[in-house]
Amino acid sequence: MHEVAKLLFLVAGVFACYLTYGYVQEKMFRAGLRSFGFFITFVQFVFYVVMSKVHLAITRARISSVSLRTYAILAGLTVTTMALSNASLSHLAYPTQLIFKSCKLIPVMIGGVLIQNKKYGVLDYLSSVLLSIGLIVFTLADVALKAEYSYTGIFMVCGALAADAGIGNVQEKVMKAHGTSNTEMIHYSYLVGSVYLLVFCAATGELVDGLVYFNSVPIMESYGLVLAFSVLGYCGLGLVLTLIRKYGALAAVTVTNLRKVFSIIISFIVFPKPFNSQYIFGGFLVAIGVALQVYSKQRRQKTVELPKLPRHV
Repeated sequence: MHEVAKLLFLVAGVFACYLTYGYVQEKMFRAGLRSFGFFITFVQFVFYVVMSKVHLAITRARISSVSLRTYAILAGLTVTTMALSNASLSHLAYPTQLIFKSCKLIPVMIGGVLIQNKKYGVLDYLSSVLLSIGLIVFTLADVALKAEYSYTGIFMVCGALAADAGIGNVQEKVMKAHGTSNTEMIHYSYLVGSVYLLVFCAATGELVDGLVYFNSVPIMESYGLVLAFSVLGYCGLGLVLTLIRKYGALAAVTVTNLRKVFSIIISFIVFPKPFNSQYIFGGFLVAIGVALQVYSKQRRQKTVELPKLPRHV
């Protein structure tokens, strides 16, 4: 029961952080900030580095022996997925972006096989397919009512999806091999990533343009929004990394995919949209996918525990 309560706490935390995160993100990119996706990601990374450094100092956590090369790879994947994801909202509607992002569950499983030699059961694959299709149907209904497409945005979100497929599996592999803490993982990968983004934004001119714009509007409409966005993202990221550590990348992505359904529901409440019966069908598929995932995990746990039963007789 204690383990169930711990899982529910993590899931509730992920939902609370990322539902609010999604609202702030959509609010930012509906306003004048939509032209500065990469600069916003850079500021977000800087906030992450500062918060994680303070966290490391307070907890006095032991620093593991993860190589700079590993963090450079992880930082490259993280920068790619976050920067392209943020920037894609300058070209795509929020629901359209979720159509593509909802498909990352299957690539994560493929990454698990390629990176960690993991083996998944038929139910895992069926769950992933149903969950992804359900989310696609759910979000396609919104797009059908108000389509907003851009090939640039589609290219960006596909790049983000490809990079995101490897992040969870690389993080899980590093955690298992080195016992790396969540905070250390965040601090060093985002520290290296902020250097990547600084160079990119300076080279493209977005660094200067972003600074000029941010300093020309009220602070709560620029840095204040990005700070709230960053704090929510940082807390949510820590919870997701804990989910990865305890339950694996597949379980973590399952939770974050389910969160997207609720993000769209909140989007309907805050930014009213017409209703379509496809939402019901999509939600039904998602519910079946989640139920299959839970059942599959419980069955695997029982299989692992069975050989231990004679020791307690």
